[in-house]
Amino acid sequence: MNKLNKNKVFKTIPKFKSEDEERDFWDKVDSSEYFDWSKGRHVNFINLKRSTQSISLRVPVDVLDEIKIEANKKDMPYQSLIKMYLTTALKADQKGKFAFAS
Repeated sequence: MNKLNKNKVFKTIPKFKSEDEERDFWDKVDSSEYFDWSKGRHVNFINLKRSTQSISLRVPVDVLDEIKIEANKKDMPYQSLIKMYLTTALKADQKGKFAFAS
């Protein structure tokens, strides 16, 4: 246990009339006055779906055909494979390990 928070008295969280009111509240206060974050733990929400947005993307026909072939080999929709490729390339680029194929 964090020695600093051992005897700390935390504020009571107010009751909110709406999610908007609650959101405004947490935007303006220091949450460490309400919670002992040293007792926090990491949690995964495995069933939570990420927000998505539709886009239009022009792709050369031969590239799209190759993607569809690879997706078929992997038994997955080609749009899902494109998302996986984009995510993988983005993460590699963020780590400085992405290079364009020659």
